[in-house]
Amino acid sequence: MGKFLFRLFTGWHAKLYKLTGGRFFGGGDEGSVLVLTHRGAKSGKVRDTPLMFLREEDDYLIIASAGGDEHNPGWYYNLLANPDTTVNVRGEEIQVSARDAGAQRDELWAKVVTAEPRFGDYESKTDRAIPVVILEPR
Repeated sequence: MGKFLFRLFTGWHAKLYKLTGGRFFGGGDEGSVLVLTHRGAKSGKVRDTPLMFLREEDDYLIIASAGGDEHNPGWYYNLLANPDTTVNVRGEEIQVSARDAGAQRDELWAKVVTAEPRFGDYESKTDRAIPVVILEPR
């Protein structure tokens, strides 16, 4: 899918998710999809991106897989530059601070792949270590 169509679809997905409180495209009963609001590191433009997440106690884990692409997704760099942001989880806006998992990455990655094996498939497509981002509620 081209970059334009991908952005169009993710924008539509995020809007529908927010409008319905996550009832559509929210990941089922567990609510495994959130909408991340992030500010462009270079452009300053605010964007909404729907992402799968896992819980780790009170925190949300999001994975910068980009489907196994050779580059990290843009939202990852946006969070490094602007870590204080919000997520929408099933209609609830939550203020969070983002940080790269760093030394915790391997431990959290094992949990991620156990819960969602497709991330292991993504990792096999690329030479990069796929980042795990921790979103800590503020």
